[in-house]
Amino acid sequence: MGTISMRARLYRFNALDAVAVAAYVGFTVYFTFAGESVERMMLRLFSDPATASYAVNAVFYAAVGVFALASAWRIVGRDIKILGTRPWFTLGMIPLAVVVMLIVTAILVAALGTAQTSENQLGIQGLLQRVPAWLMVPLLVVLGPFVEEYLFRHLLIGKLSQYVNIWICCAISVGVFASIHVVGREGLALSALAPYLGMALVLVAVYVWTGKNLMFSYFVHAAKNLLAVVLIYAIPPDFLPTG
Repeated sequence: MGTISMRARLYRFNALDAVAVAAYVGFTVYFTFAGESVERMMLRLFSDPATASYAVNAVFYAAVGVFALASAWRIVGRDIKILGTRPWFTLGMIPLAVVVMLIVTAILVAALGTAQTSENQLGIQGLLQRVPAWLMVPLLVVLGPFVEEYLFRHLLIGKLSQYVNIWICCAISVGVFASIHVVGREGLALSALAPYLGMALVLVAVYVWTGKNLMFSYFVHAAKNLLAVVLIYAIPPDFLPTG
């Protein structure tokens, strides 16, 4: 009974969850509708536009990440211990999940037509070409994936499924994750959504398959982002299309 009671407490919404969600939604809405004013303000502190844009993203994810970690630290510790009991399985399944993600994404892109690069993706690619790797890796491989797995898997599936059917929660997680990444001028075009839908489907699948293991889905997400960062930094700018 003690174990069941502890698990129930771990998956109960708390005030820190509310603050983290409010911060994420608030920042996202503000940047979406008042992004230019934020950029002007940051340019007063940093003369380089790329540095200013990086600083905005770093502050955003760090602020949300503090509340996310404060809320989920028990889950984080538990899930790391679980993965540590099967280290070789974990190390083998993470790259396999990334490969599956790439395959699923390719299938969705082919089925939904030519992929359209979202405003979000264009912004990230621009930063990667102008900001050094030692600054981008902590943001895109450490902070970003943890915040997003906490919000879109741990909260929308792990905790929400205590009150709503888990498959409905999975559908919500996929839809919200994909949609939040294409908020911009392109709207919710399927061609822009496709890459994020493929990513979300695999992350939801591994999260549920591992018994709602937040850290496993985080490691898969981080590995996929690391692969993207390495590829972009490894390709010389002369080989990158500019049109």
